Amino acid sequence: MDLVSLSGNLLFIAFLLYLVGTVFFAGSIKDKRAKEREKGKGPNKWAKTGIAITIAGFISQLGYFILRWIAAGHAPVSNLFEFTTFFGMSLVGAFIVIYFIYKTAVLGLFTLPIAMLLIGYAAMFPRDISPLVPSLQSHWLHIHVTTAAMGQAILAISFAAGLLYLVKVIDHTKKTKESFWLEAVMFGLVCTLGFILISTGFSASGYKADFNWVDKNNVESVAEYQLPPLVGPNEGVSLTEGAMEPLVEMPGIINAKKLNTVIWSILAGIVLYLLLRLILRKRISAALQPLTSKVNADLVDEIGYRSVLIGFPVFTLGALVFAMIWAQIAWTRFWGWDPKEVWALITFLFYAAYLHLRLSKGWHGKKSAWLGVIGFIIIMFNLIVVNLVIAGLHSYAGS
Repeated sequence: MDLVSLSGNLLFIAFLLYLVGTVFFAGSIKDKRAKEREKGKGPNKWAKTGIAITIAGFISQLGYFILRWIAAGHAPVSNLFEFTTFFGMSLVGAFIVIYFIYKTAVLGLFTLPIAMLLIGYAAMFPRDISPLVPSLQSHWLHIHVTTAAMGQAILAISFAAGLLYLVKVIDHTKKTKESFWLEAVMFGLVCTLGFILISTGFSASGYKADFNWVDKNNVESVAEYQLPPLVGPNEGVSLTEGAMEPLVEMPGIINAKKLNTVIWSILAGIVLYLLLRLILRKRISAALQPLTSKVNADLVDEIGYRSVLIGFPVFTLGALVFAMIWAQIAWTRFWGWDPKEVWALITFLFYAAYLHLRLSKGWHGKKSAWLGVIGFIIIMFNLIVVNLVIAGLHSYAGS
């Protein structure tokens, strides 16, 4: 077995271990007898087993990362598959550190599923190892991209903590703006799962449709669709006999193939969400609330704040400072208003505002939790929409 196949197996094992770890963290909350035995002496046996399994999963994913690095000859963060799996691994690593500081098992119940969604999302993209484009042939690839991903992963802990806080404190018996928007966040997570399921289904069926099209620079190219084309590329001409004709044609500045993927994800998410609502007979957030009954809201609020306090400077170094140094080397300018650069700046400004409002204006509790949730939505918009839909100098990351 070659290194690439072995690394892929380790990633799959990590995914399964995170799934099992999630079950044990859920068990630690529901096991009343274990709580009675422990009598406040720390995590119960379910939680201890859960964190041990999570660490084993992290080690397995770290093994994937190292073996793929050896096979590729460079840090495996050069495309969307590699970057997103590293993001997921960093998120789990950040959770493990946070767990041993605060001993909050229920945080694992919210964090590990997010990591699994990231790995599942990444697995839908090409996994082949290909030579680096000239702009990526630099040691700054290791420094800029990995540091930015680690910063985002630490910031993502504030999302898990904020989500946990809001699920606990919001009154789900009343239809309010808060309960509506919290459920909207749940819908977004379900859409990610929908993307994984719909992509897996069409991939298993062997679906493919090719189009000739003209990009924003008036250069002809071929786009290969793995999902039926609801939106088509600019001046697109079908090369696949019997393929579905696109309903709408996109301009050259929009990556129609990847926008098509986003649209299918939303449609699949709607169907999946309605099925879950039918099964649960209540909102997803309301169904999760009983799991948070023993959660210390003040502690969770503190975890969210501390994760931003640590993640913000790490993200700033990786996504802005190191990125500008690399941009000067690769493109002879520090800043160019590329879509990816703009959204990195927006993310920086948002979390700077978070810390300002927290420290100067006393935004604690719900306000702080909502900021943590919104910040992660910005990060995911950058990862998904900016990478997949908007063409720019960082478009290589979407392959």
